[in-house]
Amino acid sequence: MFCRSAALIIGIAGSAAIGAQTAPPAPDAEQGTPSSAANLDLPKEIQLLAKPDPNVRKPTAIVNGYVITRTDIDQRFALFVALNQLKLTAEEQDRLRLQVLRLLTDETIQIQEAKANDITIGADQIDRSFASIASRYQRTPDQMRAWLREVGSSERSFKRQIEGEIAWQRVIQRKVGAFINVGDEEVKSIIDRLKEAQGTDEFQLREIYISATPERQGEVFQAMQQMIQQMQQGRPFEYFARFSEATTRAQGGDLGWVRAAMLPQQLAQAAQQMQVGQVAGPIEVPGGFSVLYLVDKRQVLTADPRDAKLSLRQLTVKFPAGTTQAQAQTKAAEFATVLKSTAGCGAVGKAAETLGAEVVDNDSVRARDLPPQLQDIVLKLQIGESTPPFGSPEEGVRALVLCGRDDPKTAALPSPDQIREGIEENRTNLRAQRYLRDLRRDAIIDYR
Repeated sequence: MFCRSAALIIGIAGSAAIGAQTAPPAPDAEQGTPSSAANLDLPKEIQLLAKPDPNVRKPTAIVNGYVITRTDIDQRFALFVALNQLKLTAEEQDRLRLQVLRLLTDETIQIQEAKANDITIGADQIDRSFASIASRYQRTPDQMRAWLREVGSSERSFKRQIEGEIAWQRVIQRKVGAFINVGDEEVKSIIDRLKEAQGTDEFQLREIYISATPERQGEVFQAMQQMIQQMQQGRPFEYFARFSEATTRAQGGDLGWVRAAMLPQQLAQAAQQMQVGQVAGPIEVPGGFSVLYLVDKRQVLTADPRDAKLSLRQLTVKFPAGTTQAQAQTKAAEFATVLKSTAGCGAVGKAAETLGAEVVDNDSVRARDLPPQLQDIVLKLQIGESTPPFGSPEEGVRALVLCGRDDPKTAALPSPDQIREGIEENRTNLRAQRYLRDLRRDAIIDYR
């Protein structure tokens, strides 16, 4: 998005630089010598009515000859902050900009490797991806462009990221995926091991991995500790997963469902000691450090009560603006009193009238999709019973009434195709990490 005003600014700056070397001293205005800009009728005091053009570039790093500018970093930084609706301290902003620079460096290396292998991503494909992403955010491409400018980013920066992701996928498909084969015997052995492992624990994990050379271990460890502290303060895991060096970063660091035997020893030990919703780390692993987030846990080929489908009715009483914590607790107590005298789901309507509550029904909620604090409570309810009131002065008070429950059947074995795809994906991810590590090692990077 290199607009006309940017070209004018560069032209003016270039002329000024030349003039500084060759032009004679400016004549004194009091001598009456006309100014070369006199016919422009410019005011003596200039008040800018718009910000300087964001496309003016200042170099920050040169990666194998490609210039990454401060503008590139600022625009990608602005995009990330806007998409995640972040409010950052000055220190957090500096740290995020450094992480963005590392991402842009990797992105540049990946695009360069694609071109070295005669892989070109056409403008039409990038445009289609841009339009598809815009539609996911319920915007037209033109609206997306306007929004990007509004938040301080640009279409060019956004499309560069799209190009990098598609290019790297193509490289991996050609240079890695094509050479990964999983035989029938290997799939059969996995099925046999699953049968033997029936009843053992299986973990749904997300991971952030950052490499660390011996001289950078202390720096990386400290940075990941700060990540965990911010997660504990409410910042989502996915925010940091985007800076992971593992190929799963595009999926928020999702490793899928894994058993302890499938993980490196250090990660397996941590996973077995974690509770659902817990974050652990930094964990030292070969080549760097990892942070783990345990999303869920189940037993292999065993029906999990949290897969039960529930029929729920939710009652909500909203509080007026300015409600204090004490007032909220008083209203919650009134709410709980009415719920105790409510006999089953059929009486919810009458209770709602008494409380002035809204009622919402949902007949196909999986227990595991509820917030972790509610899962165990709901699974212990009998039909017609309700949860204790929950909420906040800002959101009001709510409760769930259990109207029905369908328990899961025994879990089935995954199909051979599913197992084959899982093995191929894991091996592809590992080799892609090594591939990128080698490219980084060979890259010539000049930081400015």
